[in-house]
Formats: sequence, C-alpha cells, structure tokens
Amino acid sequence: MATLEVLDQSGQKISEMTLKEEIFLGEVKPHLIHEVVKMQLANRRAGTAATKNRSAIRGGGKKPWRQKGTGRARVGTIRSPIWRGGGVVFGPMPRDYSYKVPKKVRKGALRSAVILKAQEGKLLLVDKFEIQEAKTREFVKILKDLSVQEALFVVEGRDEALERSSRNIPGVKVLRVEGLNVYDIMRYDTLVITQQAFEKLEGVLAQ
Repeated sequence: MATLEVLDQSGQKISEMTLKEEIFLGEVKPHLIHEVVKMQLANRRAGTAATKNRSAIRGGGKKPWRQKGTGRARVGTIRSPIWRGGGVVFGPMPRDYSYKVPKKVRKGALRSAVILKAQEGKLLLVDKFEIQEAKTREFVKILKDLSVQEALFVVEGRDEALERSSRNIPGVKVLRVEGLNVYDIMRYDTLVITQQAFEKLEGVLAQ
C-alpha cells in the first residue's frame, strides 16, 4: 500500500495519506504525455502569420504595356509574384492549428504525469497554505521551507493572497486544481499540491 507524506507549509511532516492503487500505482505512459503536450502547444499557437498574395496587392488592374512589339517580356499585371512588390506565392496564411485528442487520452496523460512526479520524488503534498498578507517574502519563505525552487503549486480554490505573493517570483506558478494540465506538470520541476486539491484530483482521475 503506497502512502505519501503530508507536510505543513513549513516542510514538517504531520501525517500520511494513502494513495489509491488503481490510480497512482499504474504504469507511466510517455506516449500519452507527449501527445497531450503536443496538442496543448498546438492549441496555443495564434496562427495569425500572413502574407499578401497577388489578389491582395493594391493596384495592377492595368496592363503595364502592350502584349507585343515592345521587345520586352509580356506582363499582365504589376502584382505578379516575379515583380518587386508583387504578391507572395505559397506564403503563410491565417490558419487554426488547434485539435483535440480523446478525453480518455487526456486523462491517461494527466495520470501518467502525476505518477511520474511521484516516482521521481517531486510530488509534495501540503496540508494547506496560510499567508497573512500578499507579500513576496511570505511565498519565498514557503519555497525555502519546502526546499523547492521551480514548482507548480496547485490549490483547491481561489487563494488571492497566495497567487499575488507568487507572481513576482520566476519559475513558480500557482494553479487551481480544475486548471491542472499535463504541460504545466511537466514544465515545472516539482508539483506541490494541497491535500484538498489532491483529493479532488483523485476523484477526477477515478471517473
């Protein structure tokens, strides 16, 4: 039976939590993690890169010179791609890069990412966070007590003091459990999650 230490925000062990074997003792599936991270990054692409093709260039309605008799090459429009200032051939146009993977794949990738952090010893379970006021030094003290530098902090609900205290610190992100995703888990070195958020995560992964 696997257990995980529950710490307070000062890094001291206060209890242990038993992990659900059907969720957190499974196999890590790197291909699922790769597929979901690739999807997330693709969905973040703006897809706004664009160039003007010959139909978007202003002017060019008049034939520059007559077809024959000038000794020059025949030309129909100054918008021709071979002219300076003409249209671009096969240039980038606005497009949507987003796509979806099945819900089962997303859930499997999330489960694999959490299991991987647990196996690496980079999953910290904290009872709760209590910050008296939104000050950067308060959050720095928590990082020092937990012995972490780059970390993703996951909380059960809105915690304005915690979020405001952390936003000036590089390499740190505070996220609510409903927004937990594979990319952020893999991006940060350590996953720090409150006990309530962890229980809610277990419920989601068990469905």
